[in-house]
Amino acid sequence: MNVLVFDIETIPDVDGIRKLHDLPAELNEFEVAEFAFQQRRASTGSDFMQLPLQRVVTISCAMRDANQFRVFSLSEPDSGEGEIIQRFFDGIERFTPKLVSWNGGGFDLPVLHYRGLIHGVSAPRYWDQGEGDYGDSRDFKWNNYISRYHNRHLDLMDLLALYQPRASARLDEMAKLMGFPGKLGMDGSAVWQAWLEGRVAEIRDYCETDVVNTYLVYLGFQRMRGEIDNAGFERECEVVREALGRVDAEHWRAYLASW
Repeated sequence: MNVLVFDIETIPDVDGIRKLHDLPAELNEFEVAEFAFQQRRASTGSDFMQLPLQRVVTISCAMRDANQFRVFSLSEPDSGEGEIIQRFFDGIERFTPKLVSWNGGGFDLPVLHYRGLIHGVSAPRYWDQGEGDYGDSRDFKWNNYISRYHNRHLDLMDLLALYQPRASARLDEMAKLMGFPGKLGMDGSAVWQAWLEGRVAEIRDYCETDVVNTYLVYLGFQRMRGEIDNAGFERECEVVREALGRVDAEHWRAYLASW
C-alpha cells in the first residue's frame, strides 16, 4: 500500500471572523485576527482559533510508493483553499494510500473536514465505511480512514501515546531524539506572521520538512513493530536522503546538512 504522510498549515479565517462577528469593513486582516485572538484569550486563555476558523494555506505530503519517495505541496498562491483541499481528497480517491500524520486525528483532518464542508469538497472514498460503490468498499467496514483504531489513517502521536493526551509528545522533540533534524527555522506559532509578511514559500518549506520528519519517525515505528529490520530502516532513510538531495532547494540543503 502506498504511504502518504501529510501535514497542514493554517492561518485565521479573516473572512469567516468578519462574517461571524459582523465586523466593520475598514478593519484590515491583522486587526480582524487580533480581535479574534483577544476573544479566544478571554474565553480560553489561549489565542488558538476554533478549528472551523483555521484557513488552510498549505497541505504538504511525503509519498512513498513502490518506485520512489517524493515530497510535494498543495498550497497558495497557486491554488485557493477549496482547490487545495479538493486536490488532497482527490489523491485519496485515486490512490487509496495509507495516511500517516502527527496529530492528524486531533487537528489536521478535523480542520480539513470543516473547511472542506465550507467549500463544497467531495471526498466519497475518504468517508467510505463499507457502504460505498467501490469494488472493495466492504473492506472499509473493518479498515477505514475514519475509525480511530483502524489503520488506513495512522496518527502516530495518538497511537504512541496510547490515545492518552497527557502522554503525547511533540514531533520536533521525537525527531531530534531519534537523530533526525526536527524543525528548522520556523514553527506553527510563526506561520501567521510569516503570512502577513508575504513569506508564503517559507510556510510551505517548513510544512514540507515536517512531513519528512513525520515519515522518518514512522520508519522508526515500522522498525519497532517488526515491519522492517535495521537494514531496511537504513535503506529507507537513504532513499529519503537521495530523494531530497536531488531537489535544488535551500530548505532541503539545510535539512540534509543538519541530518
